[in-house]
Amino acid sequence: MTIQVHHLNNSRSQRVLWLLEELELPYEVLRYQRNAKTMLAPPELKRIHPLGKSPVITDGEETIAETGLIIDYIVAKHGDGRLAPARDSAAWWRYAYWLHYAEGSMMTPLLLKLVLGKLGILGWPARKFVDAQLKLHLDYLETQLTDREWFAGSDFSAADIMMSFPLEAAAQRAGLDQSRPHLWRFLQRIHARPAYKRALEKGGPYDFA
Repeated sequence: MTIQVHHLNNSRSQRVLWLLEELELPYEVLRYQRNAKTMLAPPELKRIHPLGKSPVITDGEETIAETGLIIDYIVAKHGDGRLAPARDSAAWWRYAYWLHYAEGSMMTPLLLKLVLGKLGILGWPARKFVDAQLKLHLDYLETQLTDREWFAGSDFSAADIMMSFPLEAAAQRAGLDQSRPHLWRFLQRIHARPAYKRALEKGGPYDFA
């Protein structure tokens, strides 16, 4: 059975394509384009899921939304033990933490940063707080890679795929640069992976790479 990925340009669904390329699984990309003015997903996505957001995958009878759950589902059902530590290992909880942290903690201030930027002068009162939160997170993340190459440990895992999007977004709009060398090298490493490059070819233009 081929997994169908309902893929929105410049979105979190790029991570799903990357995961599928890393696992060398068959999949089909169903493309959706953002509205050029609002940057919102098109209404066609609501035919797949009521919220009308991406990513969503269809795998046989299953339709699954939310990037973290999609990643967890694909690794558990189709990964054959790849890209995740064993569930009875000490590394599992660290791996699970980063799967949840990427969207649960890191994306919130990044989204606020984006919204405040669109508000112009009206967003100024909250900018100092949001910038302070982003600095807190980036400083914390920098420390997590001082003694390891990958977030869950010594091996590349799906947790690194989950962490890619917030860190790419931070490099684009939240000041992540070479002043945080461990995070910067992490981005260089993931962008050099053959599966990452293949996913870009399948997904189309992606401004965060």
